[in-house]
Amino acid sequence: MNDDEALRDALADRLTSEGHLRSPRWRRAVLDTPRHAFLRGGYFRRVDDAGPTGWEPVMPEDPAWLPSAYADDSLVTQIAGTIAPGDIRGRIFRSPTSSSTMPGLVVRMLEELHVDDGTRVLEIGTGSGYSTALLCHRLGDGLVTSVEVDEDVAVRARNALGATGHAPRLVVGDGLAGDPDGGPYDRIVATCGVTEIPPAWLAQVRPGGRILATVCGWMYSSELALLTVGDGVAHGRFLGGQVSFMLARPHLPPPLGLLPDLDDGGERETVVGADLLDDWTVRFVAQIAAPRAQRLWISLEGDVPHDVVLDVGTGAWAALRHDGDRWTVRQGGPGRLWDRIEDHVTLWQQDGAPSLDRFRITVTPDAQSITWPSRPRERG
Repeated sequence: MNDDEALRDALADRLTSEGHLRSPRWRRAVLDTPRHAFLRGGYFRRVDDAGPTGWEPVMPEDPAWLPSAYADDSLVTQIAGTIAPGDIRGRIFRSPTSSSTMPGLVVRMLEELHVDDGTRVLEIGTGSGYSTALLCHRLGDGLVTSVEVDEDVAVRARNALGATGHAPRLVVGDGLAGDPDGGPYDRIVATCGVTEIPPAWLAQVRPGGRILATVCGWMYSSELALLTVGDGVAHGRFLGGQVSFMLARPHLPPPLGLLPDLDDGGERETVVGADLLDDWTVRFVAQIAAPRAQRLWISLEGDVPHDVVLDVGTGAWAALRHDGDRWTVRQGGPGRLWDRIEDHVTLWQQDGAPSLDRFRITVTPDAQSITWPSRPRERG
């Protein structure tokens, strides 16, 4: 047995023991698909020193490269929209823009698709091509279409897929538009995050088909949603597990621009302090109330730091600070941003603070709504 075959075998065993890999056909796909073949251009290793987060390339000649390819980790393959590992020496201090998703999450999502022989799948976000190859192994190349927004990333994936014997239909374009020329599909699976399920996806899935995608917000809480498509409407639930993907590029938050004057607006005490936003589920609930809000921290001279929530689209803002044993909030701009968040979080708490796997999502061509199970209210 070659080194990479032994590593594949160990990876399949690990994913099985952890409950991600559950069926023989997907296990066979993992055993037969060499993940390292999709990382021949190297990957970036995160470096956290005293300063900002940096990234340094790891190339195939590095002894760590092959074992890391079979670790259950996401591996960054592009930085700042253009930079591949082979492009630099040393470190780069920019944001990742493409990666090979951790195998445990990949196979969990593929299992959740519940495909059968003959199922046609549209993948949004080809990335390295590894998940595309697993789909091809299970279903056959002719039933798999994958869309990638970045042409350079798509070319590398196409080459790696070819080297492993696969030739699915690959499209370079905006994944949020799906693949109108190729539908309808039985499944759509997205390996990027979205703030809203695009209406185009609904139109490209057969009635009874499924959409599997990670729904995110700009306060960076997200969850994997599995929806069943009906006649122009999709209903579904969240699967839990605090799943996170890079946001689709058109859904990234805009630049913050000019920050508000935090001295403007009256101050009051709040029962929902900014510390609660450190909790994944609370942030997700806050995002439902304020889906275009971002969170940042501002230190004012001679004052305690403020925890600020800012809606770039409307200009509404809320600045919170901890004052002894209480939280206070000051708000400004159109609407009362923190009032909405506070009301939503308080209602969720009154309903027993249900976990995200009990939330439900409904998507129509015009709107997306997310709800949780509510308790009966006493009538006053």
